[in-house]
Amino acid sequence: MSTLATLLRQRLRRDRLQLALWIVGTALLAYTSVAAVADTYGDEAERNQILQVATASRTILVFRGTPNGTDLGAFVFFELFAWLALMGGLMSTFLVTRHTRAEEEQSRAELIAATPAGRVKPTVATLIHGVLANLVLGVLVALAFIAGGLDAEGSWVTGAAMAATGIAFVAIGLFAAQLFRTSRGANGAGVAAVVGAYLLRGIGDAAGTPSDDLLHVTPAWPSWLSPIGWGQATGAFVENSLAPLALSLGVSAVLVTIVFALQAVRDQGASLLPGRNGRASASWALSGSFGLAWRLNVSTLIAWAIGAAVAGITASSLSGLIDELAGDAPQVVDTLQAALGGGATLEQAFIATFFGIIGVLAACCAVQVAIRARQEEAHGTAEPVLATAVPRVRWLLEYWFVGVIVIVVVLASAWLAGLAGTTASDAPDDLVSLITQAALAQLPVALVFLGVTLLVFAYLPRWTIALAWVLLGVAAILGTFGPLLGAPDWMLDLSPFTHSPVPTGDDTDWTGGLWMIGIGLATAALAVASMRRRELAAGG
Repeated sequence: MSTLATLLRQRLRRDRLQLALWIVGTALLAYTSVAAVADTYGDEAERNQILQVATASRTILVFRGTPNGTDLGAFVFFELFAWLALMGGLMSTFLVTRHTRAEEEQSRAELIAATPAGRVKPTVATLIHGVLANLVLGVLVALAFIAGGLDAEGSWVTGAAMAATGIAFVAIGLFAAQLFRTSRGANGAGVAAVVGAYLLRGIGDAAGTPSDDLLHVTPAWPSWLSPIGWGQATGAFVENSLAPLALSLGVSAVLVTIVFALQAVRDQGASLLPGRNGRASASWALSGSFGLAWRLNVSTLIAWAIGAAVAGITASSLSGLIDELAGDAPQVVDTLQAALGGGATLEQAFIATFFGIIGVLAACCAVQVAIRARQEEAHGTAEPVLATAVPRVRWLLEYWFVGVIVIVVVLASAWLAGLAGTTASDAPDDLVSLITQAALAQLPVALVFLGVTLLVFAYLPRWTIALAWVLLGVAAILGTFGPLLGAPDWMLDLSPFTHSPVPTGDDTDWTGGLWMIGIGLATAALAVASMRRRELAAGG
C-alpha cells in the first residue's frame, strides 16, 4: 500500500466517529426538516405568506436565504441551505486543523516528515480526506431531500452545492493552518471564516432587491463574497445552475496552490504570522489555575461578546420595522406572529427572534470554554497544572466558573448594546423591559450546554469537540427555526432553546428555565465529580 493511501486510511479511521456525527447528523436534520416543512407548508398559499413575511421584513433574510418562489423544493432550500452549509463548513475547518496545525503543534508532523511520506503527502492526504467527507455529506443531503419527496434534480444540485461549499472551507482551513502557529489560532480563524461567510451572505440577502410580488430576492454583492452565497446562487429546484459552484472550486484551487507554496518554504512548526512574544514574567493573575483558565478563554469571550453586541443593537435599532411591517404589509402580520412567537405580540416575537440568536452565541461561547479544557488535556498542557497541588475536581470546576462568567458577559454585552439601540432609535417605551427579559431568558439554555459539554468531556473526552458542536447545531436550528419550519412539537421539545422563558403575552413562564438551570447545574456537578477518578486522555 502506498504511503499516501496509508495516511488517508489513518485519517479516515481516526475520524470515523466524529465524521459520523457531523455527516449523519446533518443529513438526518435535512431529512426531518424537509418532512416537517412539507407537512406544515404543503399548501402554496401558506408558503406565499411566509415568503412575503421574510421579504417584507428583510432582516429575517439574514438568518434564512434568498426567496426564490413558492415551489416546495425552492422553499425548503430557502429555509435550510445556509444553516446546513454552516454546519458543513465547521466540520471541514475542524477536520483540517486536526490533521495539519494540531499535528505540527504536537510534534507528530515532524515524525511523519522524517519518513518517506515527507512534508507534502500528509497535507495531500488531509485535502483528499476533507474532499471525500464533503462529497459524502453532499450525497447524503441530496438523498435526504429526495427521501423527503423533493424533486431529484434540485436535490442533487443542493447536494453539489453542499459539497462545493464544504470543499471551499477545506481549502480555507488549510490556508489558516499555514497562517497561525497554534491549532487554537487556526481553529479560531476557521470558525471566523465560516461565520463570516454566513453573515456576508445574510447581509447580501437582506440588502438584495425584492420582486414586486415579494416572492423573489436578488442578493446584493456581499453574497458573492461568501462560499455559502455561491452555493445559494445555484437556485436549486428553480434554475438548478451549477455555474456558481465554479467559484468555490476555483478559489479552493488557488488557496491549495498557495498552501503548498507556503509549506515548501516555511520551517516545520513555523507559521506565516509569527507568534506573539510573551511577557518576561507572568502577571499576578496567572499565579493560579483559575487565572490561567480565564486567560486561555478571554480572546474567545471577546469575539463572541462583540457578535452578541452587534446582534443586540441590531434588534433594538430595527424596532421601527415592527410598525412599518404592520402598516405596509398587514396581510402577513398574523403569520409572522404565529411563526416567531406563538401567542406573543409582534414586538415580543421580533425581540425573541434576535435574542434567540444571541442565546446561540452565548451557548457557543460556553461550549468553547468546555472544549478548551479538552484541548488542554489533549495537548498535554493540563498535565503540568494537575501535577501541582491543583486537584482535578478543582481544575474542571474552575473551567465551569469561567464558562458561567463568559455566558453572563456575552448576554450583558447584548443587553447593553440593545439598550443603547433604544436610545438611538424611535423605539417603543416597553422595549427596554422586553430586551432585559429576553436577555435573561437565554441564561438557562447556555448553562445547559456548558454542563452537557463538560459531561461529555468527563465521560467521552475524545468525542467532546464533535459531539458538542453537533448537539448545539441541531438544537439551535430546531429551537430558532423549528416553528417556522413547521417541525412537530415532540421535535421542538428536544431543543433547550424551545424552553427559553421569553416574554409571551402578559406572562413570562420560567418553569422551563428553572428546569434548565437545574439540568445545567446537575450535569456540571456530575462532570466535575467524575474527574476525580478519570484518567487523563491525551491525544486526539
